[in-house]
Amino acid sequence: MSRRYLLKKVIGALLTLSGVVVFNFFLFRIIDRDPLAKYRGRSKLTLEQRETMIRRMGLEGSKWDQFVVYVKSVFRLDFGRSFDSTQPVLGEITARLPATLFLVGVSTLLTICIGLYIGTKAGWRRGSRFDRTSTSAAMVLYSTPEFFFGMLLLAFVAGRTGWFPTGGLRSVGANYGFVGNLLDRIHHLVLPVLTLTLGYLGSYALIMRTSMIETLGEDYLVTARAKGLRDSEVMSRHAVPNALLPSVSLIAISCGFVIGGAITTETVFSYPGLGLATANAIRNNDLPMLQALFLFASAAVILFNLVADFVYALLDPRVRRAE
Repeated sequence: MSRRYLLKKVIGALLTLSGVVVFNFFLFRIIDRDPLAKYRGRSKLTLEQRETMIRRMGLEGSKWDQFVVYVKSVFRLDFGRSFDSTQPVLGEITARLPATLFLVGVSTLLTICIGLYIGTKAGWRRGSRFDRTSTSAAMVLYSTPEFFFGMLLLAFVAGRTGWFPTGGLRSVGANYGFVGNLLDRIHHLVLPVLTLTLGYLGSYALIMRTSMIETLGEDYLVTARAKGLRDSEVMSRHAVPNALLPSVSLIAISCGFVIGGAITTETVFSYPGLGLATANAIRNNDLPMLQALFLFASAAVILFNLVADFVYALLDPRVRRAE
């Protein structure tokens, strides 16, 4: 991979991130020209306290002065204090981040593995019963919102059978020791993970199936069969590696969304991650929290798309030669 290609992609990612930072500044000032008006304790603030809050939030001076203060704060990772909890926003995010990484990370891994397997098998056996059944199921899953799956699981699995908890990260007040607490958390994760897996499984299966069907018509597969390779070898060595290329970008975007969390799923299951924090911030007009969450989620998507560009170039030399 050439240095020119790497430098071009890194500069592009930095310019995109810079655009997000600028957009993030103006977006939340367009939404509310006086964010302090949403502060819960505003009625108890004295004039001096109000001036202190305005200065701390970077709302004094002209728009250019505010923008300079905002950029400096972003570089220091200082996003102010949450209107809801009055705690530092960065501390609130880092406290909830592990829960979201675990939930969305596990579900993303399962979705990638299962979806790519289904799409590969369906595309390789185009027109078979498995292809027709899996493609129909993938279309249904792809078109159904994930929160609907969550509500169904809550009503029919957690509610009627009582096999799984209806929400939360762990049982309140329970102390089972290290192994017991780990199993308790896994028990609470089953339904949310299943919800996200079902919600995003269809997209991977459909994209991989389409890519496999396009790959089957390539000349190198005919050559591989002419050399006497078995179908399993042709599929694993030649068809699948090339068919995976379109899925790289989708995987990168999915990994980027890990930071943002699954807002609707975490809300349905009252799971204390970044998704629920985003929903609460919207509900409570917590603009400092919203601004920081938007920036973190955008930065994660940009980072993983940059990684996808590098991986794509490693897998397909034609991309490097085209640059």
